[in-house]
Amino acid sequence: MEANVIDMKGKKIDTVELPGEIFDAPVNVDMMHQAFVRQLANQRLGRHSTKGRSEVSGGGRKPWRQKGTGRARQGSIRAAQWVGGGKIFTPKPRSYDKKMPKKMRRAALRSAITEKFSAGEIFIVDEFSLKEPRTKMMAQALEKMAGSQHCLVVYPQRDDNYEILSRAINNLPKATLILADYLNIRDLLGHEKVILVKSGLDRISEILLRE
Repeated sequence: MEANVIDMKGKKIDTVELPGEIFDAPVNVDMMHQAFVRQLANQRLGRHSTKGRSEVSGGGRKPWRQKGTGRARQGSIRAAQWVGGGKIFTPKPRSYDKKMPKKMRRAALRSAITEKFSAGEIFIVDEFSLKEPRTKMMAQALEKMAGSQHCLVVYPQRDDNYEILSRAINNLPKATLILADYLNIRDLLGHEKVILVKSGLDRISEILLRE
């Protein structure tokens, strides 16, 4: 497979061979959905907690005698029907983690890349660098390469230029910068356009074609 390589002005300057196992893989929508839901679930902290009847303070004495008052019998003022009482079937801290084999996660990511590439939403740029961390310069570069839609920039490795790009992109609400090692299905499907730095293709292939 071949794809066009553009510069930071959005002009075609070359072509590059792409691995068909990644950019022309079978698209499995169910697997993509499972991987997407798993990632969202694993980000939940699960720290929500509410006190039950045994955890609220007070209520150790029976409020009135069992019979003879004309009122309904009560055992504690901290029962669930009382204001300030404990709750029934309360939420407690728990883990929402979902398991999914690595091979399935990689297959889902390959499906997502194929889907985005076939829709013309992946752009490959020869190099991506800025002289200084200026948000205005970053916005102009992204506009020329991918338009004004939500954009994901995948950079090959952490270096000095990555730090400059990171500072420049932080204030852009429609843009995200990640390393190739951390490419994930949520960011991939959550952005309308994806910019891949050419030098990062080898690293992506190394990760997604791993046995």
